[in-house]
Formats: sequence, structure tokens, C-alpha cells
Amino acid sequence: MIQRIQSLYLFMTILLSVLFLVGNIFTFAGEPGVEYKTTLNGIYLVSDGVLTPQGHSTLPLTVFATLTALLSGITLFSFRNRKLQSKLAFSVIIVAFMLVLTSVYCIWYVISEFNTRFIPGYKMILPLVMMIFAFLAYRGIKKDDNLVKSYDRLR
Repeated sequence: MIQRIQSLYLFMTILLSVLFLVGNIFTFAGEPGVEYKTTLNGIYLVSDGVLTPQGHSTLPLTVFATLTALLSGITLFSFRNRKLQSKLAFSVIIVAFMLVLTSVYCIWYVISEFNTRFIPGYKMILPLVMMIFAFLAYRGIKKDDNLVKSYDRLR
């Protein structure tokens, strides 16, 4: 059923994935007056309001965040097949975990490559929250599956 709590968790995962993809993903401070920003298109140097691309790709971040949103949407609307929905929810957890690892690597890479310091923002915790919501959705799907199986045994 689509009106279950796991549907809310999956919807929140979709919403957070889209929010993660909008605008600057991470911001770093370099020398005074110099910032580095990571976006969907790559890493940019911001100096005096001018964006200069640094030639590095953030494609893995984009791919994993988009996959998280797509798989969550497919999982949300596959409520008629609980086994498939359970497998898809587990795959959302794995992709969200890969997004967490990729985010940590991206932050580490920019800090070490450009000698900057990371400016914490709300987007740094979004991948972790997505993974938690995906786990809660998986747990809810499993709970529903066990409930249906217990009713089948009583018949």
C-alpha cells in the first residue's frame, strides 16, 4: 500500500536527493577572498565573483544522488510486489551508502588537492540522512511482509 510509513521515508529520500543536487553541493575556503565550490558540473574556483572551472568532475556524486532518487521512486510505486520492493529498498540503501562514501572522498580530495578547508553546510549530512530514511523504509517493508506472512499462516 502506498499510504504506509515506508512510503513517507521513500518520499523523503527522493526529496533529500533532489535537494542535494540543487545548487552548490560543498563549499571550501582557500586563501582570503578565494572559495572553491562543488556543483553538478565540477569544482569551481570563485575569486572576486568569477567562476573558474578547475577541470575536475563530480560525476560520481551526481550519478549516486540521481540513482538514489530514481530507485526510491521506483521502490515507492512497486508496492504491489513486496519482494521486489524489498530488494529495491535494499539497493537504495547501498546506493545511498555509496553516495556517503563518494561525498567523503570528494571533500577529502578538494581539501588535499587545493589546500583548502571545508565549510560545513547542511548538504554534508543529507547523504547520511538519505541512507537512514532508506533503512527505515526497508525495515517498514520487511515488517509489512512479515505481517502478511503471519496472516497467511493463520488461514
